Amino acid sequence: MESQIREFAIQALRDEAQALLDVIPQLDEQFDQVVDMIYHSSGHVVVTGVGKSGHVGAKMAATLASTGTPAFFINPLDAMHGDLGMIMPNDIVLMISHSGNTDEMLRFMASLEERQIPMVAMTGDADSLMAHHANHHILVSVEKEACPLNLAPTSSTTATLAMGDALAIALMQVRHFEVNDFAMFHPGGSIGRKLITKVRDVMYTDNFPIIAPNVRLSDAIIDISRGKLGLGVVMENERVEGIITDGDIRRAVEGARENFFNLTVADAMTRNPKTIGPDAKLTQIQQMFRTHKIHSLLVLDNNQHLVGIVDYFAIMS
Repeated sequence: MESQIREFAIQALRDEAQALLDVIPQLDEQFDQVVDMIYHSSGHVVVTGVGKSGHVGAKMAATLASTGTPAFFINPLDAMHGDLGMIMPNDIVLMISHSGNTDEMLRFMASLEERQIPMVAMTGDADSLMAHHANHHILVSVEKEACPLNLAPTSSTTATLAMGDALAIALMQVRHFEVNDFAMFHPGGSIGRKLITKVRDVMYTDNFPIIAPNVRLSDAIIDISRGKLGLGVVMENERVEGIITDGDIRRAVEGARENFFNLTVADAMTRNPKTIGPDAKLTQIQQMFRTHKIHSLLVLDNNQHLVGIVDYFAIMS
């Protein structure tokens, strides 16, 4: 039995992965219409469901809300005992049920129909009562559950959760939801730090390793070592002319060999180094590091004066 345990887990993961792939062909114009309806709505998306569907719905509402679509979760039982008043006429109710015939959900639907609240049903059965009574239906049908008894909601809940993510992501794209928008909804923790922190908050501002272009490379090594950033900023008349790194010097040594001691910084430096402004966001720095495969950025103000240096290893933790 012990030798089979991992195989049980692998099979469950394969079943759920296949269930996700099987959902893709089920996307149709109904999905497009739901995205369009939510996008043009001035109200909230009210997500509801019972049991496992309720847990999935709560996560779905949280994902929508954090990605630019106002949303909250409501338990249909609570709704029928007073919380129905939380739902306004301009809201849209997203109802989740694998069978599409859950009693609590059907009673809830009847109340919403009386108030003419738009409803979207997300079920595993296109012929279910919920599918027929909703304004729109999103089908999430799976061939079988990952549960060996084909009873416990496993593949079906995973597929429904993924469909909710697909809905949120589609809305993000339609809304042109950007990094700065995301920052407003995630001000805490490492995500908030990356999205809100500016270059001026993390840059070095003292003891810049400034080197003149006519300095010999053999002397520049000492200046670079003192700076402890693995680089020197090549400047002349208070103007940045380039940057020289440990790597530049190593390559110069390999290329010049015995002529190395006659080389100057200008012979080995990188001209037109990558720069950034002090008000840029931390996410922009990280993107530049990844794109250009560099470990340092010079920070220049609007007058192209050096005001700081940003180091990869200091901010990429």
